[in-house]
Formats: sequence, C-alpha cells, structure tokens
Amino acid sequence: MNEFELRDALNGRNKEQQSIIKYFYGSGGCLSKGLKDEEYEALVMKRVKAVDWKAKALNKIGLDESEVNEIEPVHFQNYVINEKSKLVRRGKDNVWRSSQYQISYILFSSTQLYVYQYTFSMDSGEKKERTEEYFYKDITNFSSTTDTVEKEVVEKVNCQGKSTYKRTQVETSDFAIIVPGDKFYCAMEANDYSEKAIQGMKAKLREKKS
Repeated sequence: MNEFELRDALNGRNKEQQSIIKYFYGSGGCLSKGLKDEEYEALVMKRVKAVDWKAKALNKIGLDESEVNEIEPVHFQNYVINEKSKLVRRGKDNVWRSSQYQISYILFSSTQLYVYQYTFSMDSGEKKERTEEYFYKDITNFSSTTDTVEKEVVEKVNCQGKSTYKRTQVETSDFAIIVPGDKFYCAMEANDYSEKAIQGMKAKLREKKS
C-alpha cells in the first residue's frame, strides 16, 4: 500500500479506526507507537463482551428461552478471514486477525434450530445481523472445515515506516449448517469446545431424524 492508498483508506475514519487500519498495514517506523497485537485484541474483545449475545439472539428471533431448551445453545466466534478480507495480519503470537469479527448463536427447539449471527468491522461502522431457522428434517449435516486462503499481508516495516508485503497461506476454520442447495457458515475457533458442541449437535440431529 502506498501513501496515497493509505490516505484514501483513512479518509472519513475516526481516530480509533485509523489506528486499526494502520495496524493492519504496518504503518510506522522503529519509533512508531502504533497498536500492538494485544491492544487490538483488547479493542475487539471490549466490543464482544459489551453485549449479552444469548439475550440478543433470543430477542431477535422472538422466542422465550423455555422454547429453545432442547439442548444447550451453541455459540461460535472468531475473526472472519476469506477471499474478500482486505485487512488481515498475523500477530507476533502467530494468531491471524482481521478487521471483521463474527459471533453466531444457535438455539434448539423440539422441531427446529434458530441461528443468530452478528458481524462487525473494526475499521468502520459496518455491521451485519442475520437470523435463520431450519427444521431438523431439512438439515443434511453439520460440518466443520479448515481451509487455507491466500492473502497479501505485511511482512516487515523498516525504520522509515515503509512496509514490505508477501503472499501467504492463512488457515481458517468454519462451521456450516448444510441444507439442500445451501450452506450457512459461521466463523469458528477450532478448540475443544467447538468440537464437543458440533458432536452434540450431530447427535441431536441423528436423534431427530431417526
């Protein structure tokens, strides 16, 4: 990114959003006081923790908790990294982060499941809310996938504040609800919780379809 592209990206953004954009493009030299990985992570988590996502999901779907207690609600969250992602960076802790973050809540009634998904952008005020519902009989499968996406990311920044870039493979994990002709994707962190949650969902699906 040259100085003109960076200036265009920063145009119209507030101070925090500008610092986030500079974080992803490695703007700054040896004495730069730009955001550190842990500082950016803290900004994201502050937004995540500011909301009761389970309550928000119930409110958006319009159901009482007693109506969706077939099994415990499942939630997934992680940075969104795909072919369209522009701002992506690997931290010194080897964690890949992007400017978009996604939270998904899945709720289960006796006959169907409901999904609430919220995606927000840290470099702008953009956000997207989505709700879906599926009857168990229409669901083909639940799946988790790990894919690699090729992205151009900052490799290093010299003392003059000039960044060099390289193309690299970024590993991402997603959960998907599969129905005939369509898939609903959720950004997911691959960990023990996710694995156990998906196994529990698959067991419930087998039970409902038997």
